[in-house]
Parts: sequence; structure tokens; C-alpha cells
Amino acid sequence: MPEQKKINIELRDEEAEGIYANFAVITHSPAEFVVDFIRVLPGAKKSRVHARVVMAPQNAKALLKALEGNIARYEEKHGEISTAGENQPGKQIGFQ
Repeated sequence: MPEQKKINIELRDEEAEGIYANFAVITHSPAEFVVDFIRVLPGAKKSRVHARVVMAPQNAKALLKALEGNIARYEEKHGEISTAGENQPGKQIGFQ
């Protein structure tokens, strides 16, 4: 079995605060995926990208699998996550 390498990961104070986003736009080319995280506020006429993540297709697929696994564990512990209109006909999550 190959030896695993340890990676030291630094989390600066600026990034530790996080960035709130309630909308994402995903685009791709043959070489990369681009995920733009956007904050859309009620009544605002304009929104902007607050963060952009660019990654190779292999890393995007690894992220998808990691999210699927984490969502499954979350739902086992806390119950199913509902999305807009799902399981509650006529009721939307978020603002209109």
C-alpha cells in the first residue's frame, strides 16, 4: 500500500470567515470547470460574483463525490434536505 503524503493546509483569517452565496453559476471548457458563487439579495437590481473557483474536470468530479457523501451523512443525521418546491408543493425556499 503506497504511503499517504500529508499536506499542511493554512486557513487565513480572511478565508475563515467564509463567503455567503445563495446562487452559483457553473461553466466549463474541455480543460476546466469554473464555479462562480453569487449573493442575490431581495430587491437588489444587480448581484456580483463574490468568489470564483476554477478546477480541473477530475477535481470537479472528486468535489461532486465528496459533496454527495457529505450530504448523505448530513441527511442520515438531520433528515432530508428539501430544495425549492420539493416535498412542499406551492412553497418556495428563499425569497421571490
